[in-house]
Amino acid sequence: MYLRWAMSPTAKQKPVEQIILGIDPGTTIMGYGVICVRGKSVELVEMGALHLSKYKDHAVKLKRIYDRCSALIQTHAPDHMAVEAPFFGKNVQSMLKLGRAQGVALAAALSRDIPIAEYAPRKVKQSITGSGAASKEQVAAMVARTLKIPMSDLPKELDATDGLAVALCHHFQLSSPRMQAGYSGWKAFIEDQGNRVRS
Repeated sequence: MYLRWAMSPTAKQKPVEQIILGIDPGTTIMGYGVICVRGKSVELVEMGALHLSKYKDHAVKLKRIYDRCSALIQTHAPDHMAVEAPFFGKNVQSMLKLGRAQGVALAAALSRDIPIAEYAPRKVKQSITGSGAASKEQVAAMVARTLKIPMSDLPKELDATDGLAVALCHHFQLSSPRMQAGYSGWKAFIEDQGNRVRS
């Protein structure tokens, strides 16, 4: 069950706050955003971008991604993590590196038994703007409007608003009648990956 409920002897059921961490993985910049949902209210908690271009060793980049995700989890104790799935391009090496970046972000959540969900880039854009072909600028503008963030307060890196968009996308999915399930832990994740393994 995704929503937790607080009960008191004299009160009706009331939804307690829910924290969602959104990650836009990358090997140059990783965007992230944290939102807090209280009933129908959604608020910004934190957003930012982890810059990785200064690290030449890919393994070091992966460690930095894992460490930052772990720190965000430690600070905010999210109820869910949502991650944007890698875009399938023609460059196999780039895809492999991006997949690894996503993998270590997922590992940080799964090691703490935090449910996770993956969303394709088009799904995120469509969920936020209504168009799967929206630009990063359009996504950023809609994220700012939804969370009531002044445009002047948005960071220069659109990767940060992309991370927020992933978190918002997951919130919208949780709020819809046809809720998309996430992974509840390592076992569920590994079982789902069974059909992707090739000998």
